[in-house]
Amino acid sequence: MRFHRLRARPRAAVAAAALALGVAGSLLSPAQQAGAADPAYRILVFSKTAGFRHDSIPAGTQALRDLGAANNFTVTATEDAGAFTTANLAGYKAVVFLSTTGDVLDPAQQTALQGYVDGGGGFLGVHAAADTEYDWPYYQQLAGAWFKSHPAIQQATVRTEDRAHAATAHLGRTWSRTDEWYNYRTNPRSTAHVLQSLDESSYSGGEMAGDHPITWCHPQGTGRSFYTGLGHTQESYADPAFRTLLLGGIRYAAGYARADCRPETGYTPLYDGSTAGWSQAGPGGFTSADATLSAQGGMGLYWYQAKQFASYSLKLDWRMPGDDNSGVFVGFPASGDPNSAVQQGYEIQIDATDSADRTTGSVYGFRSADIAARDRALNPPGSWNTYEIRVEGERLQVFLNGDRINDFTNTDPVRSLQQGYIGIQNHAAGDDISFRNIRIKELGGTPPATTTYEGEAYTSAQGVQVADHGPASGGRTLGYIENGDWAGYGQAPLDGARTFSARVSSAGAGGTLQVRSGSATGPVVGSVAVPNTGGWETFATVSTGLTGTPGGPVFLTFSGGAGSLFDVDTFTLGR
Repeated sequence: MRFHRLRARPRAAVAAAALALGVAGSLLSPAQQAGAADPAYRILVFSKTAGFRHDSIPAGTQALRDLGAANNFTVTATEDAGAFTTANLAGYKAVVFLSTTGDVLDPAQQTALQGYVDGGGGFLGVHAAADTEYDWPYYQQLAGAWFKSHPAIQQATVRTEDRAHAATAHLGRTWSRTDEWYNYRTNPRSTAHVLQSLDESSYSGGEMAGDHPITWCHPQGTGRSFYTGLGHTQESYADPAFRTLLLGGIRYAAGYARADCRPETGYTPLYDGSTAGWSQAGPGGFTSADATLSAQGGMGLYWYQAKQFASYSLKLDWRMPGDDNSGVFVGFPASGDPNSAVQQGYEIQIDATDSADRTTGSVYGFRSADIAARDRALNPPGSWNTYEIRVEGERLQVFLNGDRINDFTNTDPVRSLQQGYIGIQNHAAGDDISFRNIRIKELGGTPPATTTYEGEAYTSAQGVQVADHGPASGGRTLGYIENGDWAGYGQAPLDGARTFSARVSSAGAGGTLQVRSGSATGPVVGSVAVPNTGGWETFATVSTGLTGTPGGPVFLTFSGGAGSLFDVDTFTLGR
């Protein structure tokens, strides 16, 4: 809220607002507060093994049953792969692979699981779930990485990289525990959001060159995937902290705990426990403890004075216990007066019950959030949420827990988003807001007019495979395309796109490539014919305009005659 219109609310009023919003008492953890509001649902726990069998599986199954009894979900435990049918999986909000090993699903069962997750279901892999289905390329995408090796069971230090996700918000910045520590064949950091990593200097046998993710999550199609390498020992499942991690993973996979699980690289911490570079403007302030900033009194602005920014992605985690009030200011000039941020910058609001243009996700006083999208993305009071505030030129986009909820363009000549400072608001006594993990990624100026993506870098797909072709970009293409196949690209947003072109080759029938918005069955926003180019090593470029106002990630669908149709080397979106 703007500083010149702030009024502190009595603590009794704040408490009443919290009760009206269904917030439980202070004795409950944030995970318990949120979990209490979840509707009843079912999860399928699958623990079939075709290789090594962990003796912790019974303890793990019982721990999941205990969590379900306390958190309103029911566990169906099975080792019968026959449970993997489209009809049966439709009855579950999430599927847990509990230390499965080896080849446990036949092709029809694999197809059912892929359709279930890509179509909106949840997957959770525990420990040896990474030691499973080595002959099924999709499974590597789903789990995030395959197992390579492990040293002896020993104590190690686990670093908590994300303390906003429901699975890890209860943990400190480090966690010392004993387990069997997996090395993985590939590093999942570029395709998943890392929640925890191992300090390889704290134990013997780490083989991932010092960057050793151990727990992560990512969107998969329109569904969600969560994996943790913890959970080898029977003792793990009696550990309350590990049980809470599992609960948060289940709630995320089931769609009840929202989180920004998009891959995240290249960010620089502005606040992760150190207040260097920060300054308070106006009264009140923030205390810093446990790498968390907590508002005290008001009304003022805590701003990062060490540097101003032009084109950037700002991410930060925030939590309010009830109907509290705060905001994030961007694009304002240096000043010891917080009102300069009001008069010359923009505030992205945090407030549960104000008017539409002054509540969570709004650009305060200028543009409401997409309220339906905001409500779908928002975790309840007492839980952590993550903002991404993306500034490019005069365009400001707001993402809440990974979903875009606001898209605003500045036209006010008094203000400019192309240069300025960032800050967080301490609103008033009784407005109890906390922030964690404030980080920024500078984007290097105006976004490019075109963006090119590798065809083989799909994040979800049906039927297609990667094909090797020397003349292709990177020597590989999206290949083996047949009628009815498709590929999705979670890293390729259609927002603002107006043209589409693709570098293709074909010694087959050719066919039609359709550009769809948001899913493999989403609206068709462009269509282009792909000819026979004279050979699989002979490439040509095809292009089309895009219609409407497409949003969401790119999905390419393919149709044509029988057999192989064509390969896609790269595709380019023009904005």
